[in-house]
Amino acid sequence: MSELLQHLVNGLSLGSVYALIALGYTMVYGVLQLINFAHAEVFMLGAFGGFYSARWLPAFREEPRFLAILVLSMAFCAGVGLAIERLAYRPLRDKPRLNALITAIGVSMLIQAVGQLPWFMGPSPQFFPTLLPNGPLVELGGVSITRLQAVSFVSALALMAALHRLIFHSRLGTAMRAVSFDSRVASLMGINPDRVIAFTFVLGSALAAAAGILVGMSYPRIEPMMGVMLGLKAFVAAVLGGIGNLKGAMAGGILIGLIEALVVGYGTSSYRDAVAFGILIFVLLVKPSGLFGRVATEKV
Repeated sequence: MSELLQHLVNGLSLGSVYALIALGYTMVYGVLQLINFAHAEVFMLGAFGGFYSARWLPAFREEPRFLAILVLSMAFCAGVGLAIERLAYRPLRDKPRLNALITAIGVSMLIQAVGQLPWFMGPSPQFFPTLLPNGPLVELGGVSITRLQAVSFVSALALMAALHRLIFHSRLGTAMRAVSFDSRVASLMGINPDRVIAFTFVLGSALAAAAGILVGMSYPRIEPMMGVMLGLKAFVAAVLGGIGNLKGAMAGGILIGLIEALVVGYGTSSYRDAVAFGILIFVLLVKPSGLFGRVATEKV
């Protein structure tokens, strides 16, 4: 029993990171009906933003320094997300969706290629610095919760709660929901869809940066290609929960994390990727709208 509980703890910690990344996918899809494949690279840039911020910032107390690095990285990736939306996607707003989808793949590959240049991040993995000391925080009945696991879970939970409050209890969130429902009608009501869409990219990119910091702290080996697999799994989480649905993205991320932890714990670690993509195929075949999504009829 204690072994099962330990796997569930590990899965919750990992799943909270997936949920943060999945929120970026689902928010952009909600307002633009676009799968932003470059989002995984924003997550990677968040980890490297933390890496370079830790180098530049002087040493002071660990907790405030961690928060400062987190904020700096989130601000950096928010700017990257804004630039991607303004330069790559906005000019294609009135073009067929396939154009934007191909552009998203192109932006993703461009960031990966630039990231591997020697004068930028370089092709070799970098070791993420220790921002907070690790070690058992709670040990009860054979179940151990480390300090980094607790920080990851609490940080992700706090960010998701703040996002939920922003979306459902603020005027800006109301504007985002209106644009996701119908941007033309929203513009007739005085809402500027361009600003709302840009803010959606900013918000999703900042959450991806936070996920990059948390992954860097837990798995201190970062590289320009680190976003590929984690981004794909977060995309699977968004589809599982119902892409376009915020609660679905959170639930999907947690579920994927728990399933992956159980597969690693009771099976073979090499199967965890196959299981995640098997879930994607199963969901698309059985319930394409996901656990929380709704079937929408599209006119052609």
